[in-house]
Parts: sequence; C-alpha cells; structure tokens
Amino acid sequence: MLATLIPLFDESLTVSAYSLFAQKNNNLLNPALLGTGANDAGGQIIGFDIINSIGMDTASENKDIFVPVNNMSIFSDIKNECKVPPKSIILLMDRSITPDTMYVERVKELKSQGFKLAIRKLDVPDFEPYREIISLVDLIILDHKKIANIDAAKVYFGKVYPNVKLVAGNIESMEKFDALVEKGGYTYYEGEFYRMPVSKGDTEVSPLKVNYIELLNLVNAPDFELTKAADVIGRDTALVIDLLKMVNRMAVNSEITSIRHAAAMLGQRELKKWINTAVTHQLCSDRPSEITRLSLIRAKFCENLAPVFEKADKSNELFLTGLFSVIDLILNKPMKDALNMVYLPKEIMEALIDKKGDLYKVLSLVGQYEQANWQEVSRLMIVDKLDMDGIYEAYVNAMSWYAKLFN
Repeated sequence: MLATLIPLFDESLTVSAYSLFAQKNNNLLNPALLGTGANDAGGQIIGFDIINSIGMDTASENKDIFVPVNNMSIFSDIKNECKVPPKSIILLMDRSITPDTMYVERVKELKSQGFKLAIRKLDVPDFEPYREIISLVDLIILDHKKIANIDAAKVYFGKVYPNVKLVAGNIESMEKFDALVEKGGYTYYEGEFYRMPVSKGDTEVSPLKVNYIELLNLVNAPDFELTKAADVIGRDTALVIDLLKMVNRMAVNSEITSIRHAAAMLGQRELKKWINTAVTHQLCSDRPSEITRLSLIRAKFCENLAPVFEKADKSNELFLTGLFSVIDLILNKPMKDALNMVYLPKEIMEALIDKKGDLYKVLSLVGQYEQANWQEVSRLMIVDKLDMDGIYEAYVNAMSWYAKLFN
C-alpha cells in the first residue's frame, strides 16, 4: 500500500487538518487498473488502514483527517471499518457521487453516524444540481483558479449554504495564499504553496540562526569535538532543555552534572544526529510548523529507505539529505545560498543543488510520495525494482518516529 498526508492550513498558516491519499496496488503493473485507479480495493476505504494501525495522534497529531470516498466505497461499512471516533474523520466526496436519491440518503446516514462530510471537484454549474448533497456537507473544497469572484461566492454560499465552510484548493504560491487570505472567505487553504522554493535571497539570517548554523557546521565536520559542541549548546536554553530531556530518557538514574557530561553520555554519533534534528526544529520556529514536520519526517523517511534502495551504508547521509532538503525554506534563501552557510559532504550538496546522484534518487521518490503522485512513484518502483511494502513501512515508521520525537 501507499499512503501520505497532505496538510490544510488556516489563514495564520497553522495546520488545521490533513488530507489522506492512499493507493492499494502498483497500478502500472496491471495496466487494466489505470482507468479504474479511483476504485482501488473496490468498496473498501484503504485510507483507514494507516489510521487504524498507527492512530490519529501519530498520523495527524489529533487533527481532523479528510478521507476520500468514491461512488463504491461510500456504501462500505464505514462505521465499523474506522477504528477512531467518527468526529475526527471528514469523508471527502467527489463528482463520482452524483446527486441521486441513493447517494443523498447514504450521505444523510453517514452524517447521522457522526462523520463530518466534504466535497471537492465541483464546478460552478454543479452547485445547483448538487444542492441536496452540498446542504449536508461541512466543507466544500474549491479550486480557487475557477472562482473568479470570491466575494460573489461568499454571498452565494452564505445565503444558500450558510453552514458550509469554503476551502481554497490548488494554491500554487505563497503570494497567492497571501492574496486569498487578504480577500477572505475561505476557512482552510490547501496546495503546494507552503513549500515552494525561494528564488531570491536578500533576507538576512538572524543572529540566533547563525548560532544554530555554527552548531550544525561543527557537528557535521569530520571528527568534531564533543566539548566544543556542548559549549555551543550551552548558549541556547531551548537546546539545553531538549538535550537534558533526551539524556534523561536514556539514563533515568544518572545524575547529569553539566552540558558536557550530557553530551558525553550521548556519544559522538547520537549527539550529531540529535543536534541536526533539534537544531532544525529550532531553525523552523519562525516558519509554518508544517516545515518542521516535513523536514524531520522526510529525513527519517529517506534514512528508512536506505535498505530498500540497497544503500544501507548511506543511511546517515540520506537522513541529512532529507533534513536539509528544505533549508532554503527554513533560511528563506535560494538552496545554493542556504547550503553555502552549512558544512555538508559533497554528495549531499550534489543531491540538493545539482539534483543528481544516488542520494537524489531516494529524495526524488520521497518528493513524489509526499505529493501522492502515485503513478510516478509506481514507475520509480518498477524502474529501480523497489518493494512497495518496504516503502510504505519506511513512511509509517518515519511518522511514528516524529510523533515520539518531542514528547
């Protein structure tokens, strides 16, 4: 199985919910499935597999999850398939569910069971024919590019469907997000805008971030000294607290006498990994919280994929490749300028700047996976002879690791 979560934001760039996208099989191995991919697994809602196996907290930090249903799966035994409270699930319908009586009655039944409902992929001419279904949903996802006048849309929905919240979908840039927020009318926002590469780099890096970058350079240099790293950590209260929490989890009965003592207890290898993770978290403190989640899950996902790509000896390099793949977003600079500030091995630089090499091959798959581009993921699995179950397990493990990271 393949599954991933894509965030929806409110106007302050706080993640409010996630959309779950999943696929049961590699459809490219069976061309007959390509035209019926939406009906993968027939009447079963395959997205529940990942939610039921790892729980809402691990999957989405207890935020609502949009789970797609189609004209077949909507009639499955959804109440018993879903092992989490119905109020946490938003069943996401599309145009395959037509405004016919049998669908309207089923939607009413699901609403009475406590599920939230949403619909997407409707065009303006569909609003009137879908009146009965739209009146039952909690949210409607609109392609903002097809809504020429949001003010008119607000008036229309406010009058005809006063209880339906509007979601702006397919937002391609931060500039467009800002413009939509300024106009108002939408409750949530969805799209690739929050992780678009920075193309201009005239933003100064704050002194605090310079301190973090100094620490990153120190621990990523060959044979770094524990004492020097400990001294730099000691300059930042947040890092000191995180370090002590980490060490106390490892050695409950040990009495920590200094930052150097705590660093020595971790050892060079574990301290290096912890610093890269914790510092990235701190560097993201003034960015959308999803950037932190993205960078850390991506890092662990890349590391976990090392054996799948038969690159087990490169697991550490893959972790750093995933971690620093959003350094341009973190520092608000073009990738090349951002990476010039940190010390990284040549092969990682080549993967992130030149987009080539074995490390980039793994990162490329991860990028396609995150966007639920299942056709391209399937193609890469065939070309590189990759195990689908191994990829899915690597992703689930990365999410579980992240959920435990700062607890």
